[in-house]
Amino acid sequence: MVKLASVLGLVAAAPGAAQEPDLPVTDFTLENGMRFVVLPRRASPTVAFITRFEIGGANEHLGVTGVAHLLEHLLFKGTTTVGTRDPDREVPLFGAMDAAHDTLVRLRGSRARDTLRMRSLGTRIEALEDTARQYVVGNEFDAILTRAGAQGLNATTTNDATSYFVELPANRAELWFVMEADRMQNPVFREFYTERDVVMEERRMRVESEPSGALYEAHLSAAYRVHPYGVPVVGYMSDLENLGREMVDAYYRRYYGPNNAIVTVVGDVDVRQVERWARAYFANIPPSDPPPPILAVEPVQNGERRVEVVLDAQPQLRIGWHVPDAFHPDAPAIVMTSALLTGGRSTRLYHSLVQDDRLATAVFTSLGPGSRYPQLFQIDATPRSPHTPAEVEEAIYGMLDSLATYGPDEDELDRIKNSVAASTVRRLQSNLGLAFQLSESVALFGDWRETFRVTDTLRNVTTEDVRRVVSTYLTAENRTVATIVTRSSR
Repeated sequence: MVKLASVLGLVAAAPGAAQEPDLPVTDFTLENGMRFVVLPRRASPTVAFITRFEIGGANEHLGVTGVAHLLEHLLFKGTTTVGTRDPDREVPLFGAMDAAHDTLVRLRGSRARDTLRMRSLGTRIEALEDTARQYVVGNEFDAILTRAGAQGLNATTTNDATSYFVELPANRAELWFVMEADRMQNPVFREFYTERDVVMEERRMRVESEPSGALYEAHLSAAYRVHPYGVPVVGYMSDLENLGREMVDAYYRRYYGPNNAIVTVVGDVDVRQVERWARAYFANIPPSDPPPPILAVEPVQNGERRVEVVLDAQPQLRIGWHVPDAFHPDAPAIVMTSALLTGGRSTRLYHSLVQDDRLATAVFTSLGPGSRYPQLFQIDATPRSPHTPAEVEEAIYGMLDSLATYGPDEDELDRIKNSVAASTVRRLQSNLGLAFQLSESVALFGDWRETFRVTDTLRNVTTEDVRRVVSTYLTAENRTVATIVTRSSR
């Protein structure tokens, strides 16, 4: 099962709304292209900030995969004035360790690998980073905001974007502008190789040592032969090993400028004051290049693809079908189909597989791995022993055949639509939750109002719409199936 809120994506309207709500949103853009979306809300003396950069995993290419996610980590390391005791002594050490790393990368690519020298270079990099660490004030960026009452300071990288977010007391709102402008202009990627090792360990834990992560990566790489949605956001291990500070810094300077940023501010603020702060702190930052365009188009799939991942783990099943992006006229019906299948305990697949037939311990649907380009309609299921992935797979196809033939009945569809209305109330109660909705709506559609229009399109989905999209997209020749096979069973 999956929570309805996560299935519905952009849905965030008030219950029963038939048109856009009259929200006092102000949308302005600085001369350098930096866009601000501001919604005053006086319910509590707090304010949520999101800075979304329109660059993510899908903008990368082989050789630099994982760079956006690594930057997400590094941008919390401080600036020329935050996070350091003595920049004049700290920064010169970077050149020595970067030169050692460049030599190490060249040795990795040579025919005659000098392993002894490679180990020596690795040891030298560690020693230099340890020397530089004596000048580091650890986590000072975080500490400054936390002392000011910050909550939820974090960031997330997806295929489509990277977002940095925090909530602050309203009387400390100006501090966000001070800190974020400094971070945008003057980041210092200190403790670079240590933090890169953290990211590499994250990959080991979430992908290489985690069965569901390994299955997810294998499934995406089988489903996408051309489009970068098939490449993991965390990056491939060999790419991470070879990412150097100068390469990452150049990537940041080239693409993470104000013209590629959307800032969303929701909470107890004065719009005119926000605009004054925006101009005072950000207007003098020069724009950067636009994100590299994604020109790859995934070819039509003309036959089922299957992949097995053999592990010392319990069996799992993952099925994906290619479906259009979030802008396509069929997108609302596809979203509603997902909700009909696993959007609650009484929905079709969950009720049948988990509660009635007890073929699975869990089943959920999702759309991904991004929204901007054609997606996958995904079904994940964990078989309940002694049942097999093949049994669960057959039951799923039977349910989809029924939905394609008869569609959902009106009562069933109405229940999901009522759940949409209920879930939107919860989304409007949180400043940060609403800020995320506005941020994504502006990023994807260019207009904060679109998040509310999407809700109405979901309410207009008919039984015939659901039947049609299931028949059109969720077909045998359009699907990719991945399973975990227990090593001992082979």
